[in-house]
Amino acid sequence: MTRDFAHDHHAAYAKVVEPHPVPRRLGVSLRPDGLDVSVVARSATAVEFCVLEADSTETRYPLLPSNEGIWHGRVPGRGAGTRYGFRVHGPWDPDAGLFHNPSKFLLDPYGRGIEGGVDMGPAVYAHMVDDDLYPAAYPFKRSPLDSRGHVPVSVVVDNRFAVAPKPRIPWEKTIVYEIHVKGFTKNMPGVPAELQGTYAGLAHPASVDYLKRLGVTSVELLPVHAKCEEAFLAERGLTNYWGYSTLSFFAPEPAYATPAARRNGAQAVVDEFRGMVSILHQAGIEVILDVVYNHTCEGGDGGPTLSWRGFDSPLYYRHTNTRPTQNIDDTGTGNTVNFDEPATMAMVLDSLRYWATSMGVDGFRFDLAATLGRFSTGFTPMHPLLVAMATDPEIGTCKLIAEPWDIGPGGWQTGNFPLPFSEWNDHYRGALRSFWLSDVKSLIEGREASGPNNLATRLAGSRDVYDHGKGRGRGPRASINFITAHDGFTLADLTAFDAKHNWANLEGNRDGSNDNRSWNHGIEGWVASTLSSTAEAAAARPGEEGEELVYWRRRRSQRNLLTMLLISAGTPMLVGGDEFARTQFGNNNAYCQDSPISWLDWNLSAPQLDQLALTRWLIALRSAHPVLRPDVYASGLPYHADTVPDLSWHTAHGDPMPNEGWTRSENRVFQMLRSGARWSDRDALVIVNGTLEPQEVRLPEGHGLDWLVAVDTAWGPIDEAIPPSTDPLALSLDLEQVAHQDTVSIAPISVKVLLSDLAVDARE
Repeated sequence: MTRDFAHDHHAAYAKVVEPHPVPRRLGVSLRPDGLDVSVVARSATAVEFCVLEADSTETRYPLLPSNEGIWHGRVPGRGAGTRYGFRVHGPWDPDAGLFHNPSKFLLDPYGRGIEGGVDMGPAVYAHMVDDDLYPAAYPFKRSPLDSRGHVPVSVVVDNRFAVAPKPRIPWEKTIVYEIHVKGFTKNMPGVPAELQGTYAGLAHPASVDYLKRLGVTSVELLPVHAKCEEAFLAERGLTNYWGYSTLSFFAPEPAYATPAARRNGAQAVVDEFRGMVSILHQAGIEVILDVVYNHTCEGGDGGPTLSWRGFDSPLYYRHTNTRPTQNIDDTGTGNTVNFDEPATMAMVLDSLRYWATSMGVDGFRFDLAATLGRFSTGFTPMHPLLVAMATDPEIGTCKLIAEPWDIGPGGWQTGNFPLPFSEWNDHYRGALRSFWLSDVKSLIEGREASGPNNLATRLAGSRDVYDHGKGRGRGPRASINFITAHDGFTLADLTAFDAKHNWANLEGNRDGSNDNRSWNHGIEGWVASTLSSTAEAAAARPGEEGEELVYWRRRRSQRNLLTMLLISAGTPMLVGGDEFARTQFGNNNAYCQDSPISWLDWNLSAPQLDQLALTRWLIALRSAHPVLRPDVYASGLPYHADTVPDLSWHTAHGDPMPNEGWTRSENRVFQMLRSGARWSDRDALVIVNGTLEPQEVRLPEGHGLDWLVAVDTAWGPIDEAIPPSTDPLALSLDLEQVAHQDTVSIAPISVKVLLSDLAVDARE
């Protein structure tokens, strides 16, 4: 064994036992008599497994090499709770992408537990840096500084209890609720102070009760993999709040555990996370993780060396094939995980299996998922990593959701992922924002607006985007319908700001998207309503002035968007807080705002409570009526013996929409009729008025049934429109009834959802 740096202070050496055969599971595995250790470092000349003892001394176990580049050994007498890292010896050749430096105490790429944080100083860089952490020389010179004490340590953990069985909610019944673990419960009433902002807080009865009463089925958590803060944010006194800066693909982020769990160590953090999942499962709620496998926190070659780079940078990161080699950055973060390499793909698959089995989670949303399907030659839906996920007996039965783009070549891949993936639908987001916000703003300014074609296509499930190629057969659930996400304006801010206001990020308002398709309704910024009565609400007409009327226009626009989201074919995703008009004060890129900008404010005003009530009602309607959540694409023909098509489109006059009418602005008043025959459900008629004037609409003939008005976005206070006792399945006749009428009135810029008074197969 060659040791090329004198770093043996406070260290002792011990021998490993050679296992037969070489362990196939990488990382550190518990055995009855000790630990199996196995890591990949293909160009290394020696690898040491370094155990930190209780007295802070370091015991080093030189690992055994293999022809496959796997360094391994069996360590007797060690078990759960062992705190450890690795030191890797080998060539220093940055021009070839090799950064071996045994003075760096490296995290286990497969480590299940983690303790401590990164002290972002010169010691954590494999190369020598100046006081500003920029390279001190070119080519890079190897740093002699020992990083131990400046970096986290890996910890051996175990599973101490079983996680409750998964709810296995069918896609057609799924409603995704995107939240941040900390931000959701940081200020939540009823959650004890010591649990706020934690895994345990999310599992607290107050939190679970809110989720159940709201009606969502699946929480999608912003990244909970252990993370590292970027130096440029620390300099500004900010943090990577969202967590898209992965430090470990296997360990949960300790900062989201309770103080008591953090004091008790990595095992307690893992137990708290698994307990949260178990409690949510018992409540019938799924847990989906937003996962970041496309890049890591180490950044480009000039970044810190914390784990992967120190073991085998060419294995884990995509580089050019030139000398000097350079990182390829398809993610905008400085590095791109190299999915040309089988061992790297195996690491991601092992991570996913671990979270799906040992940690009990129900699904994954893949950040910048185009990266995961790209070889050096480009993206393919048949990339081995995507195929392996789809066919794996554990991973393939989870909910798999792709964010189908990145900034690399061929980076926009919406609709091109294979079964069983669903995908974020940016076409849906753009169409709804355009129709209800930017187009209406154009009308008010005297300009033209688009017809209903794009909106109608999205309401029907975006078949044009998803029903082709390797993704054929997924049906409408392939489309994750969303209007807002963590990245961008909140729903309320879409209606209150024409431009981003990201000054708190300290980047001169240059960050964040400029393509928001938002509309401030006449006044830039947030205004509160002083109106309360139904009469005053009805008087709030588009184009009129005054803060109060601006408020009512905004309220109706938010209602329109929420209603569209929850009656569209596809899987709806709601962002936490949009149900009660949460604001981020115009910040559309709050990734670094661990502050009231990002935390949900649960001190709700009367108008916010009203919007919450409407959202609950819309979710309850969708859950109760399959006709509002069709699980197959419509054919435009009658289903079996039905007498009307499964889906038909009509003008304001009740006539079938002509082919040439879809692009005409005058047809911004239109109707969508869904037959409930396929599901033995009521018929649904959606009437849209995307113009500035009230309209009289002639109803299509349909089955000749009477109608109940289930939703009208021009309603006044919801508690006046929907009696609290109304059952969305039974639809009490306390609702407004349209009986034997040929026409109905609809207010400007509004939506009505009508359900027939009988289910189709209930007629005599």
